[in-house]
Amino acid sequence: MNDKPKKLSTEAYKGVRDFFPPEMAVEKSIFKIWRSVVEKYGYEEYGASVLEPADLYRAKSGEEIVNEQTYTFTDRGDREVTLRPEMTPTVARMVAARKRELTYPLRWYSIPNLFRYEQPQRGRVREHWQLNADIFGVESISADIEIITMAYDIIRGYGLKDTDFEIRINNRKLMNYVTQTVFGLDEEKARILSKLIDKKEKVKPVWFEAAATEILGDKASTFLTLLNSKNFAEFTSHLPQTTEEHKGLEEIKHVQQGLEHLGITNARFDQTLMRGFDYYTGIVFEIYDLNPANRRSVFGGGRYDDLLSLFGGEKVSAVGFGAGDVVAQDLMETYGTLPLIPAPADLGICIVGEQNTPYALDLAQKLRTRSIRVAVDLSGRKLGDQISNVNKRGIPKVLCIGDEEVKSAKLRVKTLQTGEEVVLTEEEIRP
Repeated sequence: MNDKPKKLSTEAYKGVRDFFPPEMAVEKSIFKIWRSVVEKYGYEEYGASVLEPADLYRAKSGEEIVNEQTYTFTDRGDREVTLRPEMTPTVARMVAARKRELTYPLRWYSIPNLFRYEQPQRGRVREHWQLNADIFGVESISADIEIITMAYDIIRGYGLKDTDFEIRINNRKLMNYVTQTVFGLDEEKARILSKLIDKKEKVKPVWFEAAATEILGDKASTFLTLLNSKNFAEFTSHLPQTTEEHKGLEEIKHVQQGLEHLGITNARFDQTLMRGFDYYTGIVFEIYDLNPANRRSVFGGGRYDDLLSLFGGEKVSAVGFGAGDVVAQDLMETYGTLPLIPAPADLGICIVGEQNTPYALDLAQKLRTRSIRVAVDLSGRKLGDQISNVNKRGIPKVLCIGDEEVKSAKLRVKTLQTGEEVVLTEEEIRP
């Protein structure tokens, strides 16, 4: 009988990632870009648990999200729980819980860990980190312009130029008008058609046409003509002339004008843009990478004025977006803008002789109080191996402590890249 324990795999769960120090350094640099941009706009950071009641997503994101794309399970208290697949329902719940205590407009952001049960592929994994930024309590289109401008600044923060990407804009009010008023669909069929529109660029034209015909019958050809319009003017020309003053159309115009006023000229109308979640009520947008090797939507968001009212009470206007870390890294790799991995310390201290360890540790502590990052080699290995280790870790300077250094307090600091060596006192050492 073999009682030898089963050997455990060192592989991570499928679709999730381990972050070793080099990967973690890249991740931190992405978070730094996100925080730098949103905090310039006065946004405050919040947080919440990764666990939420499953009903929150059924009501706010749609049954499809819960049934097909989430990690949902029953806990020991017989409660159905979901690992959050997105942050918007959570922040809506939080704002609704203290709606009367908060001072509006709220400008909030978070960098949550999110989970989706889907097929891993480039730019999409089962677990990722995402910047969520939302503004609450502003009904005017100015909030939409601010959110889109902030998203634009995030992309520029990745190192992309305006010619590398475009901002695609649509409006759920307009598309609801088209599906329900122009084509006379009831709310459920309009919802099904909206989901179909969202898939247009991902499926074959023949399949899309057949699916549209099944919903619209002999009106399908008119619908396809409308959906295949090449620009805003052509799209509106196919609508009844009375719709020119329709609020959805006006909001799109105002957003584009507002962005142009701020110098953002790479935004365009896209009638096929729907965004997948059921809660959007107005302007929706996506940032689209134009690189031939990676033509795809990289992140987006929109207005969701009705979401908070589902918790009871009055509505609170809201606009926001989410930007993921996986796509951010893919973009920066594509455009060659990934930041250099910083050294883990400014100075490496090597020790020759165990008796000199107390002095080395005391010196390191003194230097740290002056904001110098110090890594002390405590391995007891040969001096050459210690210096080699400092060099491999990318630490720029090394200082070796032996009997002579302890006795004289004259310290030889060597810059490894150039080989330059200087003799300094403790007080003269700088980062």
